[in-house]
Amino acid sequence: MLKKNIKLKVVFTVLFTALFYFQSAAQQGWDVPADKKAKNSYIKFDGASAKEGEAIYTKNCLSCHGNPTKGNSMKSLKPVPPDLSGAKTQKLTDGELFYILNTGRGLMPSFSNVLSESDRWKAISYIRSFNNSYVQVLSKTDPTKSKLVKINLDYDSLKSVVHVHVTAAEKSGVVALKNAEVVLFAARYFGRLQIDKTLRTDNNGMATFGFNKTLPGDKQGYVNMIAKVNDDNYGEIESQSKLKIGVPTDKPSLTEKRAIWNVLAKAPIWLIVLYTSGVLVFGAFLLFILYSLFRIKKSGKN
Repeated sequence: MLKKNIKLKVVFTVLFTALFYFQSAAQQGWDVPADKKAKNSYIKFDGASAKEGEAIYTKNCLSCHGNPTKGNSMKSLKPVPPDLSGAKTQKLTDGELFYILNTGRGLMPSFSNVLSESDRWKAISYIRSFNNSYVQVLSKTDPTKSKLVKINLDYDSLKSVVHVHVTAAEKSGVVALKNAEVVLFAARYFGRLQIDKTLRTDNNGMATFGFNKTLPGDKQGYVNMIAKVNDDNYGEIESQSKLKIGVPTDKPSLTEKRAIWNVLAKAPIWLIVLYTSGVLVFGAFLLFILYSLFRIKKSGKN
């Protein structure tokens, strides 16, 4: 009995220590790389960008962080999401805020594939509108330069890898984008599946991703691949390519067969019958009530 009690105490102690450790780690600050911390927006933060940012914030951030300055963030979450108008948040650089939006952690999702780069900056513009002492430092990046970038995808079937080659057509000639951040995705029914980890291009502007040969494709084996590139000079660029690299899969689309998420014409028969029966029963019940009221009224007159 004594040994059993000792074991239980040890288990509870370990669990309590682990819980305390993870909670403490969650409440610590973000470890933002120096190059990300120094990043600035190419969008000028003004009334117009803040207004657009408010709509973006309301849709994506309000439910957890609450209304800025109101202190009504979701208290049931641990750690409690901060009021983004507060001093702790406003002390962060624009780059740190952008990194947090991109990366996410714990209960906070990553918005890098949910919001465009400009939308993320506009959300930060709205957050900064609550700081009267804030002075923006604009990025030297020219957003129009992203149009010069070309992204080529090539599949090596022998090594089962996808090569992503990134170049820019400058006036002086075609140049390779060195040390650019590249993320590769495969388009799925409900979003994007990241392929391998996030990589950086080499001196030739190349990044090589390992590819799972068992990934399902369409009937011919085509997979819609999406390469997302982030470069300090050229900004954020995204390109889509259809490659015949998946396993041929002859599966009907989600809207081809009858299903509860489909349109009325393709809803399940049982659901249509149940719904129609419910409407008819409810209608009959209303008619019965009206008829009963009519009988009561007629009996009263008699």
